[in-house]
Amino acid sequence: MTVRTILVVDDSPTDRHIISRILTQNGYQVGTAESGEEGVAKTKEICPDLVLMDVVMPGMNGYQATRMLTRDDATRHIPVILCTTKDQQTDKIWGLRQGAQDYITKPVVAAELLQKIARLD
Repeated sequence: MTVRTILVVDDSPTDRHIISRILTQNGYQVGTAESGEEGVAKTKEICPDLVLMDVVMPGMNGYQATRMLTRDDATRHIPVILCTTKDQQTDKIWGLRQGAQDYITKPVVAAELLQKIARLD
């Protein structure tokens, strides 16, 4: 699988901007969503190659959105990497149990993010 299009789901405009800039500077097409609900809807609409999902968001959190995406026949083939400030081992384990492929903590280090994406290719 070649990752070309990535959906960034994050309620923080600053984080969406920083992550989107890293990705576009490295040749990826980027879409954004501001909430878990919007992230699920946009994933179904544009079928990205990867979803970068924040965890702490109002309404549907990233764990819930990841669980919805990975259990839906229409989106289960799309990998999700959780991208969050929650850095405890229990947070990571819980995220992976929801179906996430990987987990990265903020602030995002560009090289680490790109390496995690490259592992999916």
